[in-house]
Amino acid sequence: MKFGIRDEDKSAWERRVPLVPVDLKTLSAAGIRMVVQTSPRRAFTDEEFTAAGVPVQEDLSDCDVIIGIKEIPPPKLQPGKIYLFFPHVIKGQPANMPMLRRLMELKATLIDYERIVDEKNRRLIFFGRHAGLAGMINTLWALGRRLDIEGVPSPFSRLKQARHYADLSGAREDLQRIAAHVRDEGVPEAVHPLTVGVTGYGNVSRGAQDILDVLPVEPVSPADLTRVAHDRSLSRKLIYKVVFKEGDLAEALDDGKSFDLNDYYRRGKTGYRGIFGRYLDHLSVFVNCIYWDERYPRLLTCDQCRSMWAPGLRPKLMVIGDISCDVNGSIECTVKATEPGNPVYVYDPATGQAKDGFEGRGPVMMAVDILPAEIPRESSADFSRVLARLLPQMAKADFSKDFDGILLPAELKRAVIVYQGELTPDYAYLKSFL
Repeated sequence: MKFGIRDEDKSAWERRVPLVPVDLKTLSAAGIRMVVQTSPRRAFTDEEFTAAGVPVQEDLSDCDVIIGIKEIPPPKLQPGKIYLFFPHVIKGQPANMPMLRRLMELKATLIDYERIVDEKNRRLIFFGRHAGLAGMINTLWALGRRLDIEGVPSPFSRLKQARHYADLSGAREDLQRIAAHVRDEGVPEAVHPLTVGVTGYGNVSRGAQDILDVLPVEPVSPADLTRVAHDRSLSRKLIYKVVFKEGDLAEALDDGKSFDLNDYYRRGKTGYRGIFGRYLDHLSVFVNCIYWDERYPRLLTCDQCRSMWAPGLRPKLMVIGDISCDVNGSIECTVKATEPGNPVYVYDPATGQAKDGFEGRGPVMMAVDILPAEIPRESSADFSRVLARLLPQMAKADFSKDFDGILLPAELKRAVIVYQGELTPDYAYLKSFL
């Protein structure tokens, strides 16, 4: 089989690549035929691929397998091809049903990175950590800009948006300078104690905390947040970090019943109510890193926003970094996703409207939906390292056989959404969305 890496065309800001030159060179040396579609904006240039011995060409029609990252427009899909990318279809997302339908009409095969999982349903290939890294950089950058608008000098003003750094080391150097300033002079009196809340503990959260922990951070439990958030006798030379797990976000509807994680995931809001609102008045910055869908209670509703920013009130909360970026989702005031070129807006609780920039009454919302694209070389390299290990086994598979007969590793076979134009058994439920 011949594998082709497509140019990403969903967004002008998308600069990632699923396989980097060094890994393609190794795959080519192992006898796997690889080519790369030419691109003017990719973080790895055509010349870098050529130097690695990988052909660069405009047309991928001679490739059996086409590998990308983001969704592919239906008119660009080709008959009978095998596709690997993030299609975002497993929840029946309406925007991507025409693409799924077209793949089936073309008798194509679709492998979804999101469903490459182990036997415990843990994802094996992802950009989540890098979304967390870039998202926390952008959130702290937004904090600095908001404080500038309010006339509060702060060390965060020196931080840049993630995309303006050549690589993560540049961001870390600025963060280390901010950390030194906080250790020496403390955070501004106007925002002390500075509390940062992070929801979740998966790859996204770990990436976000990796950035935050460059600063002088003191962990605080959710139970202690109310006390810490307003205790001005605490040291200004620390930033107070709170990590929230599921049991901090919801409680059972049945009075007296303790939180049960498995029951929560099974019953969602039919058995549990959201309680995260009790923490929101005590956070300066809130960074959301959780998976969410309609089965579960929201973390922050528009009604809660209206109450928090009612006339005469001045909430502690300044910035929300919604790394999960579910529009009208767990954070209902994420009313739109943003792009790296225009990454933030202020949500006005009184009107429900979003105003681009940092100025206005309401929280600054950072809701970029392609955050890993802001650190494209690092995120691509990590993704590529995992994907490259899967391709040799895929190259040996006989895709002319029926689905039951094809010999693919279990983690890859679990990820096949469409095979030769038909939904595979695990994804037959998607028929109802088509």
